[in-house]
Amino acid sequence: MKQKEGFILRTVCGENVIVGEGLGTIDFGKLISLNETAAWIWKKAAEMGNFSVDSLTDALCQEYDVDAQQAHDDVAKMIAQWKELGIVEE
Repeated sequence: MKQKEGFILRTVCGENVIVGEGLGTIDFGKLISLNETAAWIWKKAAEMGNFSVDSLTDALCQEYDVDAQQAHDDVAKMIAQWKELGIVEE
């Protein structure tokens, strides 16, 4: 899967948020706040271009001291939310 075009991570008043920019996101009208780890995962997904739950979980485990199963569950939940919001696509 990949991030939909036009959605970018910005820092607004010290908060990490995903915002929609451009005509393709005109109906979005939301800011999605991310904690530090979620923002790191969003950036890593952007670097990868195409990503999966497993590839992001592996990257997360290499960067942070975190239990692999917990990381997998958290990444899967986050990606499911991103899909629901329409900011990532298959």
